[in-house]
Parts: sequence; structure tokens; C-alpha cells
Amino acid sequence: MNPDYSFSASHADEDLVQESPPANGGSHTKPKTQLTRLLRSILLFLVLAVLLFVALRSAPLKDIWSTLTKLQPWQLAILLFVNALVILFMTLRWWLILRAELPGLPFIPLIGYRLSAFAMSYFTPGPQVGGEPLQIILLRRNHDVSFARAGSAVLLDKLFEFLGNFVFIGIGLFAITRVGLLSEHLTISAIGWIVLAILVSWPIIHFLLLYTRRKPISVLLRMFLSRYANRKWYRLIVAAEYLAASFIHRHPRFLFGALLASLVSWSGMGLEYLLMLQFIDIHLTLWQALAGLTAALLAFLFPLPGGLGALEASQVLALGSFGYSPATAIGLTLLMRARDLVNGLLGLWLVGGNFRKYL
Repeated sequence: MNPDYSFSASHADEDLVQESPPANGGSHTKPKTQLTRLLRSILLFLVLAVLLFVALRSAPLKDIWSTLTKLQPWQLAILLFVNALVILFMTLRWWLILRAELPGLPFIPLIGYRLSAFAMSYFTPGPQVGGEPLQIILLRRNHDVSFARAGSAVLLDKLFEFLGNFVFIGIGLFAITRVGLLSEHLTISAIGWIVLAILVSWPIIHFLLLYTRRKPISVLLRMFLSRYANRKWYRLIVAAEYLAASFIHRHPRFLFGALLASLVSWSGMGLEYLLMLQFIDIHLTLWQALAGLTAALLAFLFPLPGGLGALEASQVLALGSFGYSPATAIGLTLLMRARDLVNGLLGLWLVGGNFRKYL
């Protein structure tokens, strides 16, 4: 047996992550590091300011307000309902992965954990990741799930999320080229399409590697970070990937259920975008709508909190190429922002509730 996987699953417990603090205290950051972080923050907000300026410079507030006031209460109720369904099915995917090994785990609390993780990812810089450690911590603290078991479930859940993201973006980029959203100077070369195809296929390849009992993350750790092999975080990642591979073999029924839940949640997100377009009188073909939604998804890959500025610029560019004014595009993004802020603020409130009892 490969020595990296010679431990049992039970060994992947809290002892893997309760690492004692560094000898130097770990709390004293070098002045050079602090200066680097400050410069990065300044650069981040400069980029944010430029993107917001580009998006808002030709969008009169009066026209934006006129766009938003077209919404009726029943239309808002439908959007809230669809958004709730998306969250429920995203949570269902994660719960099914967990329930295979933990049949008594309740479903309702996981909705709050999902929203809390979304809030952490949405309000912090980065490409919509960052809340995953919080999901693991909440499972450990509230349900006594081992860190490795919780980590393996989050890893599989994230793979499903990336699978949907990448496949959708791949289809959407085809839609973008089909409707002529890219200019002749920004067309994707044959090599670019090959690289894109590899990136889009990564989650599927990862699943297949896990099915064949190969662990790509662990291999990369051994190649580049082997000097940390005795660290508990290193062992936790290896253990989590080991358990994820074991899950794929032992629970195909739950894996298929998680895939179906993921498909429903992605269908709900597409439906939500289409409904938003219809409700504010934006009439696009299916390919144009796919291109617009893909532009929004790509905007969230920018290392900005909630893609702020990038989302607005993406919709101004996309809808502008289809003949709609910047005010209409900004109206659409404000509607999307309102949805995300409701989810994010609810998540932050739940984060506070979960951690107050431990303070």
C-alpha cells in the first residue's frame, strides 16, 4: 500500500488539525509583509473604482430607477422563490454527500451553514471561494463530524460546483462567440480553445482520477510541498481526498443524487437570470441570454468582493452589444446584487449566531 494512504479513515480526525501554534507565536507579521498586504488592498480597490466608473459613467440614476420600478411585487416573490430553491438544492447536494456516512445528520441546519459560507466568500476578496473552512468548522463544532470527513464532503461538493461552473462557462463562451460578443481582436485561437477545454474538463477528470483511486491533490502536495508532510493540515488534505475517493466507490447512489441536485440548482440559476431579463423588459435570444449570464459568471472570477465593479462592467458590455442602454444593464446588476446581499447578510447573521456561543 502507498505509505501516504496507510492510515485508516478513523485516523483522519480532529487530531490532524489541532496543530500547536508556531514557536515564534505566529502573531508577529513582518513589516514588509504588512506593507505588501496594504499595497495589494490599495491596488484591489483602485481596480474596483475603475470598473465601477466604467460601468456607471453613462448610466443615469433616473433611468436605472425607472428600470427597477418596472418590477411588480409578484415578480419579486417569484425571484425570491426561485432563489430559495437554488439554495435548497445546493444544500441538498452537500447533505446527500454527508448523509451517506452520517445518516442522522439533519438537513435544515446545513442551509444556514451554506448561507454562512456564501457570505464569507461573497464579502471577501477572491474568486467566490473562502467559505469552505467555515463549513468544515460548523460541522465539527455542531455535529461532531471529524475534520477529515467534513473536508472530504466539502471537497466533493466543491467538485460538483466547479463541474457545473466550468461546463456552463464552456457552453457560454461558445454562445459569446456565436452572438459576436467578442470583437475580432479578442477571438479565441485554436490553442486557446484547447486550453479552455482542458480547464472545463478538470472537474470530470478529477472525479475519474478519484474513481481510479488516484489522488491528484495529494500528488501535487507530494511534488511541491513535501517538506510539510508532517504538518496536520497536510495530513488533513490527504485524508480528506482519501475519504472522497472511498465515497465515490462506496456510495454511487448518493453520488448520483448529488449530481441530480446540482443539475437542478444550475437550472434554477439559469431560470432566475431569464426571469430577471423578462421582468425588466430585456428580450434576448437564448444564445444572447447565455452569453450575458456567462459574462456575469466570469466577472465573479475576479479577486474582488462579490465581483463588485466587474459584474456591472460585464453586463454593460454584454447588454450594450445587444442594443440595451447602460442604465438597463446596471438595473439588472442591481437586481442581482439585491439577491446576493439578502443571501449574504442572512449568512453573516447566521455566522454570528453560530460563533457567539463559542466566544
